[in-house]
Amino acid sequence: MTSAWVVRAGSVGEQEQANLEGSTASIGWNVGDLAGCTSREDVRTIIDATYPDDSPGRRANITGQVWAFRNAIAPGDVVVMPSKHRPGYLYLGRCTGRYRYQADEADPGRRQQLPVEWLSEPVSKSVIKDDLLYSLNGIMTVFNPSRNNAGVRVLALYETGVDPGSNAPVAPVRTSSPADGTESVEVTDPEQAPTLEAIRDRIRTHIVENFAGHKLTGLVADILEALGFYCEVSPPGADGGVDILAGRGPLGLDSPTLIVEVKSEPTKIDVKVVRGLHSAMTQHRADQGLLVAWGGVTTAASREFQRDRTSFRVWDSEELLNRLFETYDRLPAETRGRIPLSQAWVLDENS
Repeated sequence: MTSAWVVRAGSVGEQEQANLEGSTASIGWNVGDLAGCTSREDVRTIIDATYPDDSPGRRANITGQVWAFRNAIAPGDVVVMPSKHRPGYLYLGRCTGRYRYQADEADPGRRQQLPVEWLSEPVSKSVIKDDLLYSLNGIMTVFNPSRNNAGVRVLALYETGVDPGSNAPVAPVRTSSPADGTESVEVTDPEQAPTLEAIRDRIRTHIVENFAGHKLTGLVADILEALGFYCEVSPPGADGGVDILAGRGPLGLDSPTLIVEVKSEPTKIDVKVVRGLHSAMTQHRADQGLLVAWGGVTTAASREFQRDRTSFRVWDSEELLNRLFETYDRLPAETRGRIPLSQAWVLDENS
């Protein structure tokens, strides 16, 4: 049976790119080779010796995560690596082998490894429902999400790119019992910390629930007007690739003029849409183009945009959130009422 695991790549994603390029998942605890450990108590002895100044509770917490990484994650399991370099996205992969210790690895934070075959494209959090995001935002480095049918849903995300929701048919999914059945690893569904990432994810899902379809176009127009543009919004339906015509000045005719296409679907937008936006820019003699792609764009589409960075921009869900926060106090009262936010200063524990 398949199980699902979250394995983070460091507090600031320091191992993320190396994991993707090396087809690995890794944990940063520099505790030596664990291949000879046959029980949780073996790992506990090493952790106690390595971190003698830590509290007993913290050492027990580390022991559980390290033992899970060493013993419980099995070939075929789905591994989730939340991205720090691409906020708003998760990398999903299949574990393809057992734990290994790479003694010759120059970076001690990469010596504890599992082989993982990562999907070529990350999954946008915009396709994941709020309850599953809540589970995936647990505070541990290594854990096994299970509440709200999480295992089945993570597997569906890996296979289809879609979260079927908590009512998805229950299928046999292994929970956090070790691969050899020796003893529990006790790293299932940790508490969620009130991090900035978790707060953004909650707002993201609120927008999905309240600004579907053409309503998202209206939100984008409100944000652009708060940024100083005059916007003409096309009615719902066929729009010829242009959802918003915008420009500066009282009539919206002053440069820079801007055409905007808004894609509210959670799936990635391919290169055909990019080329269509090119044509629309020429047709409307616009200075600039903006694609709002809630689910992001494919790698091929991103490459096309990189070649035209002086005249094109892409806003995915993460960038749209940035612009929402930037302009929130200047948005129409009706829009603010539909996204009721309260500003508060919190300590970002991930910084």
